[in-house]
Amino acid sequence: MPQTKCNVAKQLSSWLRGAGRVVVVGVGNPIRMDDFVGVKIVQNLRGRVDAGNVMLVDAETVPENHLQLILEFKPTHVLIVDAAKMGMEAGESRLVDPSQASDKPTYSTHMLPLRLFCEYLAKEAHAKVALLLIEPELTDFGEGLTPEVEAAAENIANSLIRLLSARGKRRSSKNF
Repeated sequence: MPQTKCNVAKQLSSWLRGAGRVVVVGVGNPIRMDDFVGVKIVQNLRGRVDAGNVMLVDAETVPENHLQLILEFKPTHVLIVDAAKMGMEAGESRLVDPSQASDKPTYSTHMLPLRLFCEYLAKEAHAKVALLLIEPELTDFGEGLTPEVEAAAENIANSLIRLLSARGKRRSSKNF
């Protein structure tokens, strides 16, 4: 069943419970239209979340190039945001445990399968890792997101801003 904005926000809220240091990795190809949605969400978060406890990574098509930087940050949670064809409506999203990601060879703009990237991060960083996948409409060559996917990117970024801000306030109030 497709995940609505509300369901994904609730899932993210639950997944972020107890988070200390969060990494959000945006994955996608800037010249493959909606495939760029993960990077667009990270761009939308820049300057709007606590840089001390949240690391934003614009990984484009090579998230593995950022492994060392992510590990040095010592995250408790790593959220990888990417486009994925899941048979849902354009712009719909799903929070997925990486172990549920398909091993089937599918079209991908990534050098290393995301499942392997996630497994490595979980093992080496001892962090909770999740995939936030957004259904693309078009992944043809070109720039810019389709309207449905652009709206989804803004909604997801706004949800993450609220959740990450609320998480920081809760932690701060416990410390004082």
